[in-house]
Amino acid sequence: MRLRSNDVQWGAIAKLFHWGVALAIIGNGLFGLLMDLARSPMQKIGWLAVHKSIGLTVLALVLLRLLWRGFDGRPLEESAPRWQRWSAHAVHVSLYLLALALPLSGWWFNSIAGKPLQWFKLFNLPPLAAANDDLHRVALAVHEYLFWLLLLVVLAHAGAALKHHLADNDNVLRRMLPFGRLHHGSTSKGERS
Repeated sequence: MRLRSNDVQWGAIAKLFHWGVALAIIGNGLFGLLMDLARSPMQKIGWLAVHKSIGLTVLALVLLRLLWRGFDGRPLEESAPRWQRWSAHAVHVSLYLLALALPLSGWWFNSIAGKPLQWFKLFNLPPLAAANDDLHRVALAVHEYLFWLLLLVVLAHAGAALKHHLADNDNVLRRMLPFGRLHHGSTSKGERS
């Protein structure tokens, strides 16, 4: 498997970023939802610290992914109607924006709460804003709503990928799968208009 993407398939590094960021966001979101199950306040504080560190890791990975995307090639688009190509572009842009906004909103919420922010107890990060009790609930709501919005866009993205795979029988999903083998007799009959 090639490290860089080519005209036919995504490269190993692009795939690693894609699946790594996706798993980290979904896993950290579920972890965030389950933090209320902690048995003690100290356990919840520990879990919250891990949640924050994973969020910061997601932010770094998304920034690295965007940097890599600037240098990496990309597969040619499958033949599809213009509205599908536009929709795919809009979903991808939304995914990148939300994947950046979600951890940044968590960082902002942490700052508004006046809490220190550490990355896996290795170093501290500066606050993005001054502590502000009046904005605390707003910041939490922004962070939570961004998660649910991102989850909806991820589901739309996954649904479209499955539609391409199962209904169109093209290579859109196959070329992003870690060990996907391309189907050389693609039956996609979309038209560019």
